[in-house]
Amino acid sequence: MIIVLKQECTPEQARSFSETLEHEYGIRVNTWVGTQSTVLGLIGDTSVIDIDSIAAQDIVESVKRVQEPYKKANRKFHPDSTVVTLPGGQKIGGGGLALIAGPCSVESEAQICAVAERVKAAGAQFLRGGAFKPRTSPYSFQGLKAEGLKLLKKAKEKTGLPFVTEIMDVRHIDLFLENGVDIFQVGARNMQNFELLKELGKIDRPILLKRGLSSTLEELLMSAEYIMSGGNDRVILCERGIRTYETYTRNTLDISAIPILKKHSHLPVVVDPSHASGIAWLVEPLALAAVAAGADGLIIEVHNNPAKALSDGAQSLTPDQFDKVAANLRAAAAAFGRTVD
Repeated sequence: MIIVLKQECTPEQARSFSETLEHEYGIRVNTWVGTQSTVLGLIGDTSVIDIDSIAAQDIVESVKRVQEPYKKANRKFHPDSTVVTLPGGQKIGGGGLALIAGPCSVESEAQICAVAERVKAAGAQFLRGGAFKPRTSPYSFQGLKAEGLKLLKKAKEKTGLPFVTEIMDVRHIDLFLENGVDIFQVGARNMQNFELLKELGKIDRPILLKRGLSSTLEELLMSAEYIMSGGNDRVILCERGIRTYETYTRNTLDISAIPILKKHSHLPVVVDPSHASGIAWLVEPLALAAVAAGADGLIIEVHNNPAKALSDGAQSLTPDQFDKVAANLRAAAAAFGRTVD
């Protein structure tokens, strides 16, 4: 249930009203103070609450029940769009277009630092790179693990770019924090690793949550709810393609997910056109489509020598190709009244 209070309602009145509701009905009240109004989100069994009685209160503007099972991720509870801001001032959400770029896997210090410098020069505000790699085959390259985190940290020291890397195990959280990981990525295969999500809800780091291969949008939002219910509300949703009957591409990019997620949730939405297609030449048109559909950011794989990449070379752009793609993305963003900072 959502209660919108009148603009003239004071903070003291809102607090007293919330405490009364919690005491009388045994529910929990989340308060969100926006630019135009104060919203109370009632979580728990609200079936016994009389809407007419609540609506009759002097400080209440409107009351409505919420059908969706996700509450904290729901735009009805949080009308203003969330902007995830890092200590260095980099933002995801808020009307700009965030560019996250880098190799699928960290392979060496020279490789990750060279790519970081090139993507920064092209306009990327964030570096991506895999230290721990979930692979379909146990015989494929699994990443440099802890050493990869150290190399990402070195690349950040050289370029100033905050970095995004994937966490696969609850036991690695402290290791990630010790190495200064700026954004923890939860990959598609772990989207419903609920024990991991609950632990990530307890840390003070943004979480980039990728949609599962066969997951619905409601399931994605419920996974975000797991993180947010633990106290971490800095969640970034990521559409990275879903598995369909089409075999030409690695996955099928669900462009419709972008406006749907932004309509139903206040969380920022980024798109991964590299994993969605699995084909380097498709990255640019899919990225441009994502900008047009309203994505808050893009996460793109860039490798200095894709033919020799230890993972996902076929979908990786060269630094020169990324220069061109980034320039076109800036032009597309400008056409829609947005900027790439």
